[in-house]
Amino acid sequence: MNKKDVLLNGLLKENPTFVLFLGMCPTLAVTTSVVNAIGMGLSTMVVLVFSNLFISLLRKFIPEKVRIAAYIVVIASFVTLVEMLLKAFLPSLYSALGIYIALIVVNCIILGRAEAFASKNNAIDSMLDGVGMGLGFTAALTIIGAVRELLGAGTLFGFHILTTHFQPITIFVLAPGAFLTLGLLAMVKNIIEMKKKGGEENAVD
Repeated sequence: MNKKDVLLNGLLKENPTFVLFLGMCPTLAVTTSVVNAIGMGLSTMVVLVFSNLFISLLRKFIPEKVRIAAYIVVIASFVTLVEMLLKAFLPSLYSALGIYIALIVVNCIILGRAEAFASKNNAIDSMLDGVGMGLGFTAALTIIGAVRELLGAGTLFGFHILTTHFQPITIFVLAPGAFLTLGLLAMVKNIIEMKKKGGEENAVD
């Protein structure tokens, strides 16, 4: 796999949210607004990139029997750093995300990429994988957050977009709305891919 494919893999083919369905806890919990979604996505991406980098660099020195524990220590270190930076420089976002920042430590996306990719590949490719997966996660959260905020509150980034006559659909900013939005967006993605695949097959025939 070349570097371009490594970078794009997380955005399209193995998108952690719409394809692999990993990291569902923050995906469903913090996407009530676009700002929260972007904040969680970028925070996760920073942890992904640096965790992948350090695990790749240390992979030959980490004993096989304690590799998972070692990965968690590395990930937790970067999560703590991100949490401290958010608390210092973006206190409102830190308050909005709450406990879900700390829960990045056990996010299946990060631990999964550490085990499946960073522990088997060089530092550059591991960083690119982290960037790709992070961008894919951020993009997915942003789309979900935009749909939920727009339909649930009639706003985007806190600004009123829909007319005053629009009646917000409250369910979209509640827990059931998160599942509904995720399911609908995953369905749309699958339909587009099926049509694209069908078009390619017809072109070949």
